[in-house]
Amino acid sequence: MKRSLTLYTLLALFLATGKYASGQNCGCAPNLCCSQFGYCGFSDAHCGTGCRSGPCFGGSPGGSNGTVVSNIVTDNFFNGIAKPAPADCAGKGFYTRAAFLQAIRAYPQFGTTGSTDNAKREIAAFFAHVTHETGHFCYTREINGGTFCDSSYRQWPCTPGQSYYGRGPLQITWNFNYGPAGRAIGFDGLNNPDLVARDPIISFKIALWFWEKNVHSLITSGQGFGATIRAINGNLECNGGNPATVTARVNYYTHYCSQIGVSPGPNLRC
Repeated sequence: MKRSLTLYTLLALFLATGKYASGQNCGCAPNLCCSQFGYCGFSDAHCGTGCRSGPCFGGSPGGSNGTVVSNIVTDNFFNGIAKPAPADCAGKGFYTRAAFLQAIRAYPQFGTTGSTDNAKREIAAFFAHVTHETGHFCYTREINGGTFCDSSYRQWPCTPGQSYYGRGPLQITWNFNYGPAGRAIGFDGLNNPDLVARDPIISFKIALWFWEKNVHSLITSGQGFGATIRAINGNLECNGGNPATVTARVNYYTHYCSQIGVSPGPNLRC
């Protein structure tokens, strides 16, 4: 009888701390997911299937084609991209799968549109460009820098003292990208462009904003990877502009397609 009373007493004390009740009632911190069983955390078990609240991966179980981005962009896939980068890279530990999966909640059409094969190709294409632009998630800022202010875009006037060189997974450049992207995402892109290199979720969001605006429909409609290269770097690389970088991007893309289990499709070059 005393043993039973002791157990009940311990249970009452444990509940009084709020730790057990907090998990069961989804009282998680804002950056944690509440799992289908009512526990807080940020693993696949917490943020994946059945996630009740918080930064649930993908924002929904998947698209109409059944593709679930978090099931394709696994820890092994993401970490495999980052692994070759030197330990002293600015992006080491900055670019994380968790930040990416939280960012795509704002872009539920990413990797879930069109046929299953085209959805997978979109994921492979995005990470192929990201790998090339950041050197395997090494760079958060463009190496050579520069101002990159085009004063002809009067709707997006450059702020004195600020520079709009490449930052983030796709190295977004120019005031006419930072301005509207900031407005869409919810930060001051013209006055505080460097936030893209300091906040990993915003960093992925601005890359996805550019992708959805300029690239998404090309790959999901089956126009091929070459069309995505043209959308990102145009004549700087295409039409013989820099065939070596085109080849590098294509090699990453075909490698990731192989990992994901989808054929790369036609029209690989631009």
